[in-house]
Amino acid sequence: MKLIKSILDKILSVICIILFAAMVVLVTWQVITRFIFNDPSAFSEELAKYCFVWLGLFGAAFLFGENGHMAMDFVKDKFPKPLRLGVELFIQLVIIAFAAIVLVKGGGNAAELAWNQINPSLKLPMGYLYVGIPISGAFIIFYAINCIYLILAKKQTLEEQQQ
Repeated sequence: MKLIKSILDKILSVICIILFAAMVVLVTWQVITRFIFNDPSAFSEELAKYCFVWLGLFGAAFLFGENGHMAMDFVKDKFPKPLRLGVELFIQLVIIAFAAIVLVKGGGNAAELAWNQINPSLKLPMGYLYVGIPISGAFIIFYAINCIYLILAKKQTLEEQQQ
C-alpha cells in the first residue's frame, strides 16, 4: 500500500507541476498576444481555464494524500484515545462516501452531460473539463482507504503517526 501511495504521489505531483507550468505559459502567451500584438489568442484563455480546474482538482487530491488539508481537530481531540481512533475512522468513511457520491458519481454525471457540448474556441467537448472531478474523487477515495489502513495497522491517529 505504501508503494502504491508513493507512486500515486509522484504521478500527481508531476501532473500538478505540468499543469501549473502550462497554465503559466498559456497566460503569459495570452498577455503577450493581447497587449503587444493587439490580437488576443483565441485558445489560450480556454486552455488555461482547463489547466486551472484540473490543477485545483488534482492538487486537492494530492494535498489530501499528504494529510495537509484543513481540518477542525478540536472536537476529535476532546475524545479519549480509543474513541478518537473510532472517530477518525468514521471521518475517513464519511470522506469516502462524499467522494464516491459527490465527486465520482456526480462528477461523472456532469462530465457525461457536458460531453455533447463543444467548446467553440478549442473545438473539444466540455466533458474534458469535468472528467477531472471523478478522477480526483477516485484518488481521494484511495487516500482515505490508505488512511484507514494506517489507523488500523498502527492503532494510532494520523497525527500521532506524523510525530
